[in-house]
Amino acid sequence: MPSQTPPHSQSLRKGRVSEPGRLYLLTSATHQRRPLFRDWQAGRALVAEIQQAVASRRVGSLAWVIMPDHFHWLLELKEASLDALMRTLKSRSAIAINRHLGEDGQIWQKGYHDHALRAEEDVQGVARYIIANPLRAGLVKRIGDYPFWDAKWL
Repeated sequence: MPSQTPPHSQSLRKGRVSEPGRLYLLTSATHQRRPLFRDWQAGRALVAEIQQAVASRRVGSLAWVIMPDHFHWLLELKEASLDALMRTLKSRSAIAINRHLGEDGQIWQKGYHDHALRAEEDVQGVARYIIANPLRAGLVKRIGDYPFWDAKWL
């Protein structure tokens, strides 16, 4: 029987370090890239979990966008490890999304991608790039027309 693990998923964890005070760009995709977040309530469930992570002071949110089948989140790590943060976010959002959909299936792909920003990287430039995803994907003509994004600099 073929493996259900996506290629290179183990390599996503190699060398992963969680440094409080460091900026990270996190990306995670839905299981089989299912476009769950075309559904308003499913998108709102993920937004609520992002807001909960910020309210709990585990992270400081700089920018995020939720695309139909994945999300990007630029954040400053505070009190949590990346693994604990993503485990909680994905678990709690999966429960809420499944409840809304009347399902009990897998919502998220295993693992996630993280990129620790370097000192020389333009943080606002990275945030602009994240937020422009719906424009590049042709989902909207103006970012203000897209419902699932936020940035600290508004």
